[in-house]
Amino acid sequence: MHSSPPSGTASCGPLEDRPVDAPLSDELILAVAGARRRALRDGDRQIDTAHLLHSLLESDPAVRAVCGEGGQLARLLGYLVQRSIGYGLRWQGSVEDSGAVPVVRGVPGWSPPATAAMCAGAERATARDGGPARGLDVLAALAGDPDCRAVEVLGRAGIDVGDLRRRLN
Repeated sequence: MHSSPPSGTASCGPLEDRPVDAPLSDELILAVAGARRRALRDGDRQIDTAHLLHSLLESDPAVRAVCGEGGQLARLLGYLVQRSIGYGLRWQGSVEDSGAVPVVRGVPGWSPPATAAMCAGAERATARDGGPARGLDVLAALAGDPDCRAVEVLGRAGIDVGDLRRRLN
């Protein structure tokens, strides 16, 4: 189900447990649902940017394609899987707040950086063509927050985040 914001512009506010009241592509709807399931399964209080990145990679072929091929993509997924089973990265059970981006507060179940990434992705889609936000829109927003967990994972997997940002813009 796609829902449209009232005035045809993206706005940030909860709708169906999403931090944006904007149309989302089918792949992004799947990614949001996957991130929610992942956070619940991991026992985390909020969907964070690493949950969102992991689900974007699983549900959106365009996101996988821009994040790398072969070994690089395998390393990236490996870090995310390690995190989800409690090994490697140290965030399980903690709340993400990078402080690097303007924060939209008050969205239950979402970390402030994940909320900001979803809002920025919706705004990017509106500026692009007014169509639904896509996974690449949210990935661009994630890559734009140098202190979020998703960027830490990308860096550990050997992905040049600066190059990724340039390719997404």
